[in-house]
Amino acid sequence: MHGTGRVEQIMGMPISIDVRDPHGDPGAVEAAFAWLRLVDATFSTYRDDSEISRLNRGELARADADPEVHEVLLRCEQLREETAGFFDAGAPIPGAVDPSGLVKGWSVDRAARILDAAGARNYHLNAGGDIRVRGCPETGRPWRVGIQHPLVRDRVAAVVEADDLAIATSGEYQRGHHIVNPHTGLPPSGVLSVTVVGPDLGTADAYATAAFAMGEAGPRWTARLRGYEALTVLADETVMTTGGFPRAADEGS
Repeated sequence: MHGTGRVEQIMGMPISIDVRDPHGDPGAVEAAFAWLRLVDATFSTYRDDSEISRLNRGELARADADPEVHEVLLRCEQLREETAGFFDAGAPIPGAVDPSGLVKGWSVDRAARILDAAGARNYHLNAGGDIRVRGCPETGRPWRVGIQHPLVRDRVAAVVEADDLAIATSGEYQRGHHIVNPHTGLPPSGVLSVTVVGPDLGTADAYATAAFAMGEAGPRWTARLRGYEALTVLADETVMTTGGFPRAADEGS
């Protein structure tokens, strides 16, 4: 199935869009990337002129912020409650906000809706390892997504098969201890990575971050999630999954 594919560096990471519809609208891919560039300009904590940076410096009142900023910060507050504080857009900087843990997935969900509105039915979006898929790459075959093993770069911990799914992974990988338990300020122990799948990428990303921050308690928490499934790689490389996690039946072949 031929289509349109493109990669851009946005939000400090490669973002790829692969549309497999043979007669798709090329303008839809550009519109999706334009949206992602706008999100970066609005939410980046590395850009002095972003609304988030201006909010944190006190130069912009929250009431005067863009409606999308209000939406994201409200959802961050909801997710903090849903995760008992293990997802916290205010940590680790008291008095400041950093919604980066939600923004990436949230913005990719919006980009997917742009593709949907343009009539795309078969696509794969990948933003630094957080993925949204719909349809299939070719007739009769679902998308297959490998979950990178947290210790071995050229190995996968599992393969997911899906035709309409968001897939988010949190772990150390090459970035070191960038996720901490907000209640202790310390890196979690006993876990190498957490992957959460479900209908909404922003939520899946936040849940994966929270479950990873919980450390060894994460699998018990993800087992109680509704509408989302999880795969956890423990420190001893044991792989644990919730009952409905969509692993490919032939992933070992």
